[in-house]
Amino acid sequence: MAGNSFGTVFKLTTFGESHGEAIGGVIDGCPAGLEIDFEAIQTEMNRRKPGQSALVTQRKEADEVQFLSGIFEGKTTGAPIGFMINNTNQKTNDYTHLKDTFRPSHADFTYEKKYGIRDHRGGGRSSARETACRVVAGAIAKQLISFIKINAFVSSVGTIFIDKPYQELDFSKIESNPVRCPDEATAAKMEAHIKEIRKEGDSVGGMIMCVIQNVPIGLGEPVFDKLHAELGKAMLSINAVKGFELGSGFCGAQMKGSEHNDLFNLDGSTKTNLSGGIQGGISNGMDIYFRVAFKPVATIMQKQQTIDNKGNSVELEGKGRHDPCVVPRAVPIVEAMAALVLADFYLLNKIYQ
Repeated sequence: MAGNSFGTVFKLTTFGESHGEAIGGVIDGCPAGLEIDFEAIQTEMNRRKPGQSALVTQRKEADEVQFLSGIFEGKTTGAPIGFMINNTNQKTNDYTHLKDTFRPSHADFTYEKKYGIRDHRGGGRSSARETACRVVAGAIAKQLISFIKINAFVSSVGTIFIDKPYQELDFSKIESNPVRCPDEATAAKMEAHIKEIRKEGDSVGGMIMCVIQNVPIGLGEPVFDKLHAELGKAMLSINAVKGFELGSGFCGAQMKGSEHNDLFNLDGSTKTNLSGGIQGGISNGMDIYFRVAFKPVATIMQKQQTIDNKGNSVELEGKGRHDPCVVPRAVPIVEAMAALVLADFYLLNKIYQ
């Protein structure tokens, strides 16, 4: 199986399955001498872990990280950083009914057709549990580039949207509610909607906005390795993501050039920022902001028609513990993947600039 690594210099490789003994990873390329804040890493893990509120899956995992190498007396040594997260609360029997059956809109069908074998217990390698490893690496990347501020938040759930520009939001309120929406009135509506969807045995999608501030000018390359191309790849690699939109995004396609151009101030900043902080694939010093669209969780507690691995039509109803809406728990994952991209380009600049 290919595709288990991400990054060029600051590089993460992950391993493990949702219902295996453990998941984990190896981080290559982290410079020596970085003092690690282990409490900050655990805080990021707590933001992602299951069972943190009534809105998410009730699987109970401590998600405590055990570091195996690359850190000595609290500082990185420059060697590969190996880490492991034990799986402690698997309920494998919840998935026995899926051994020969393909869940609609899951990876079951494609996984089995590609590899000829699959771990039906929670999706195996294709499970979103793998993203815990990304949060560990992202937390270290954040410490490496601590001068850059990365804030993600839920900007919509279903048809409920924040109707304010991000500049008017107080990012300190992101963690004040289980939806992770910094607008309190909108958060209350989102929370009520998710609870209602859960009662119906259904699921709902949403969007996360990420705002990255204090980015130095010059991150990214002008051809294949554009900064926004790598951010797009990073976000689209997250489970359930269906769309990535930078700056003006698709709305920009409806505008005239005279409306869309970001005119310069004398200091090199721009009067507007419809480019989303990136021009020609290179950061321009303005805020980088983008939105990530998440589909509704595929497992729902309603009866659906599907097929088994013999091609027979069968009826399937979801069982076990699942998120009715994935976006609240995905906020730290979006931040982590953004941090990995920026840390990688930061180190690449040091090598090639």
